[in-house]
Amino acid sequence: MTALHGLKVLDFSRLLPGPYCTWLLADMGAEVTRVENPRELEKQAKVFGWDKLDETARAGMRQNDILSRNKASLKLDIGNADAKALIKRLVLDADIIVEDYRPGVMASLGLDYDTLAQINPRLIYCSVTLCGQTGPCRDKPGHDPVALAMSGALSRIGENPDTPSFAGVPVADIVTGTHAAFGILAAVVARQADGKGQHVDIAMSDCSMSLLVNVLSRHPDPSTIPPRGTRRADMGLWRTKDGKFIVTTDMEPRYWRRFCDAVGKPEFASLQHDVASWPALRAELQDIFSTRTRAQWLALLNDAQTQFAPVHDVEDALSDSHNLARGMVVTARSDTGRMLRQIGTPVKLTKTPAKFRNLAPMPGQDRDSILLAAGLNAQDIKTLADAGAFGGDL
Repeated sequence: MTALHGLKVLDFSRLLPGPYCTWLLADMGAEVTRVENPRELEKQAKVFGWDKLDETARAGMRQNDILSRNKASLKLDIGNADAKALIKRLVLDADIIVEDYRPGVMASLGLDYDTLAQINPRLIYCSVTLCGQTGPCRDKPGHDPVALAMSGALSRIGENPDTPSFAGVPVADIVTGTHAAFGILAAVVARQADGKGQHVDIAMSDCSMSLLVNVLSRHPDPSTIPPRGTRRADMGLWRTKDGKFIVTTDMEPRYWRRFCDAVGKPEFASLQHDVASWPALRAELQDIFSTRTRAQWLALLNDAQTQFAPVHDVEDALSDSHNLARGMVVTARSDTGRMLRQIGTPVKLTKTPAKFRNLAPMPGQDRDSILLAAGLNAQDIKTLADAGAFGGDL
């Protein structure tokens, strides 16, 4: 038994936040069916250059897709009248819908919350958009950096005091997908009280503002927030003699004293909160770290029991003994016999742990099994195919 066993999800999402949300749900045991729009698949292929790959290469890329694992796939042209009628039939047995179209798109198709809730009042309908379903920017297009910029979080990213930086990882997308999963499960709990679902409105701009919670807690007057790049001396990124990096976070006084002793500068301990001395301390510490290799520093700081870590690249992280022990790297064999490495599930439950059930299916691969389980027969499926409901998927 898995934690979310029995929950049925129809996933219309295409971009990173939605699939990340449903990946979390699927790994925890929800029955997630991706409803994939052929037009959106074609658009995505052009954006990432997948349209230039042959069928074998595209199949390989798909099985690499971590966020599509543990899901089934049904390819539907959601603008087709027969496909829309089929979706409404599937909604009767669904618990959750996740979609990430711009506000108004699903309503124009007759697939919005108000319409589908009349069919299934227990339905929990999660809409993931850049700016939400309300407000003056609700129709604004954009991706991760736009959400970070609007929320104020982008202004805090980077060390350069003169210009902000891109984060290098999709911060807004991931934090939004996580909040979407939380919102859905909150609605599932609320449904237990009255048996009714609700609309879950998740905006990337809203979720990105949560990244400022620590800054605003410490600086309720935003004018007092230190400029970007104003970093303490008791934490840092240090380049070692061999050109590699170590990060340290010795903010608690006892760890800072250990760190100062370890680097041969016990006199620095009393300067921990002397803001004026921080630039000089950081400069001297960088010179000190340049005298030893990373391996030498790792051994020295480990013996001193300070707070530190090597700055892994992706390959290092996938090979790290702790990450492996925590199950954050999982392997599976593809259809062609390749061994694939994927990210494990970050949520650990002791009684009902996540399970790796299947690699990502090709778009539409599970059509017949999904529709037969929904009560259709082979002739029904053929009729839908002839009507173009599957976008030419025969």
